[in-house]
Amino acid sequence: MRTPTSDHVRAASTADVEQLLTLWASEFGDDDLDPPTPWQENARRWFARAVEDPSVAHFPVIEIDGDIVATAIGTLELGVPNPQCPQGRTVRLMNVITLPAYRRQGYGTLLVGEVVAWARSIDADRVDLSTTPDGQRIYDQAGFVPTRAPRMKLVL
Repeated sequence: MRTPTSDHVRAASTADVEQLLTLWASEFGDDDLDPPTPWQENARRWFARAVEDPSVAHFPVIEIDGDIVATAIGTLELGVPNPQCPQGRTVRLMNVITLPAYRRQGYGTLLVGEVVAWARSIDADRVDLSTTPDGQRIYDQAGFVPTRAPRMKLVL
């Protein structure tokens, strides 16, 4: 087992887009990128744009021996200021993904800390996320607390 350190973490770049897309697709069981599906093409373009603007998105990655083995995504959402978000600046933490062979070694915890640090550096008010039972432990340890508002969605 490797001990994760900040030496393994760096910000993603445009050179990482294909590896990010492969990691992202693995989360959805959609590993076949040849030919790419419409959502994969859209994700490829989105990653390429977003990694270039650290004021609105942060993609820390963990690279081991030249391969990205884990990543997380933090995106800035601007909303109406309110008592829980005085500046209206929320970072959405999503898709903390670690390849199966590297799980339970602290990489997810390290990546969550990186996104939280970035959120502080851009003066966000808070970090929001949705979690699965598998990720709950990481977020509890990082100080996240459940909210009263249930998460809902409408697929268009």
